[in-house]
Amino acid sequence: MDTYESVLLVKNEVFVFKIPPRTSNRGYRAADWNLQEPQWTGRMRLVSKGDELIMKLEDKTSGELFAKCPIDKYPGVALESVTDSSRYFVVRIQDDNGRTAYIGVGFGDRSDSFDLNVALQDHFKYLRKEQEGDSSQGQQLDLSFKDGETIKINMKITKKDGGESSRPRRTGPGAPGGLLPPPPGASKLPPPPSPQHVPTAASAPAVGSDWGDFNSASPADQKPAPANQQNWVQF
Repeated sequence: MDTYESVLLVKNEVFVFKIPPRTSNRGYRAADWNLQEPQWTGRMRLVSKGDELIMKLEDKTSGELFAKCPIDKYPGVALESVTDSSRYFVVRIQDDNGRTAYIGVGFGDRSDSFDLNVALQDHFKYLRKEQEGDSSQGQQLDLSFKDGETIKINMKITKKDGGESSRPRRTGPGAPGGLLPPPPGASKLPPPPSPQHVPTAASAPAVGSDWGDFNSASPADQKPAPANQQNWVQF
């Protein structure tokens, strides 16, 4: 995939100076240069291509390249501010054979040097965010089950007419929760009579009725109903 060159900043007037060797670790001073007689005057273009950033010094009329300065970070040794002015910088230029030299670069207006600072900071801030985004995408999310982990799924059955119903529940004494409540509107049957209110033979229903003969056994033979049958008439 081809990477296109992007122009970040253009300044149509920039001055180049020959600078003396550094004599101390305190940095460069623009006052030590001959600011009244620049060695060259032309145009400056700050361009990026992928991760590369280059300051190009070109002839303002023909566009011929005078010098180029690859910048790998800012602040850094490729582009360094002087100690006594915000308009001048020490720039490390490089030729096609990799040889380097240091020159002084300055602007006539302080706003031009401010624009250069902003463009450099924005470029490297963008690169840092891109690198952080690539590193976070490289970390894959582990969705596998760990030892002892389970998952619970609530499933519903869809009827042919589009309605939903849950799975049928078991009913009866062994079903969880006991018997189902009576349907709405249904009447509840009365409990069976206690032994002292058992009907006499004259009022007892005949054998063969729906409930059988309650007096077919003597009172001594009558036994209380098992616990699991006491509510047999309730629905």
